[in-house]
Amino acid sequence: MTEDILSHPLFLELREQPHHGGENSLYIHSLATAECAYRMARRFHMKESRVRAVTRAALLHDFFGYSWQSEEHRRFMRHYKGWNRVKHMHAFIHGALAARRADRVFGLDERQRSAIASHMFPLAPFPRNSEAWVITLADKYVASKEVSAAVGWHIRRFYQKIA
Repeated sequence: MTEDILSHPLFLELREQPHHGGENSLYIHSLATAECAYRMARRFHMKESRVRAVTRAALLHDFFGYSWQSEEHRRFMRHYKGWNRVKHMHAFIHGALAARRADRVFGLDERQRSAIASHMFPLAPFPRNSEAWVITLADKYVASKEVSAAVGWHIRRFYQKIA
């Protein structure tokens, strides 16, 4: 169901991309989101073909292919000013970029592309299908856990330094 994605060299590069602070990577985040989305799709009694589509799209929802924390991305952002700059911030654009890149590399159907592109709702377009809603909810759930863990990690480090 997902072997082609999990073994692909470009997907494996996500191991090197930090995400949501702490010691997390885009790879770990993508796996956790896919696992959560798979469980949700099963719980919602989605058809097998839709469970497969949800799982694959969830794995690829952050497959945007750049480091948004890099100097190269900062240079890209300097081209934009005011509201145009806000519209080009990573949180607003990475879903559409991930959908395009994932489609080029893995060949997605329209529902999967739409789900990936809208997973950042309300910063992205309104989710228009069941796959999109499942991925949006799974991503928010997993990201909340990761950010909470990262905050705890930073607090523990802070108190270790002052103790």
